[in-house]
Amino acid sequence: MSTTYSISDLARELDITTRAIRFYEEQGLLAPERRGQERIYSARDKVSLKLILRGKRIGFSLAECRELIELYDPTSGNHIQLNSMLAKITERREQLEQQLLDIEQMKLELDTAEERCTQALAQTISQVGQ
Repeated sequence: MSTTYSISDLARELDITTRAIRFYEEQGLLAPERRGQERIYSARDKVSLKLILRGKRIGFSLAECRELIELYDPTSGNHIQLNSMLAKITERREQLEQQLLDIEQMKLELDTAEERCTQALAQTISQVGQ
């Protein structure tokens, strides 16, 4: 028999709320079995949830997480999923590098604006004092 989890088991094990798990289920990222009102999560659901949480931490969208989950195929060694993940990691890294450049440029512009304001303020104060 394969391992199954209740929603509270997964929430406790992965340190997230049951509400978050239900949200991912509503988004179609998880598909637990139902026994009456009880949700029964499979090992695959747990792997999907781990992938969602990891993706979220590194800035992937839910659509990107969904795409990676759909590629999950343990029988093939997950080669397609892993290659897709590597491509997304490269893309995300490039986005972050560009954001860093943009932030550095913004800091330079702030420094320039601050310097001009400080000079203008000093000039205004000296003119008032004359």
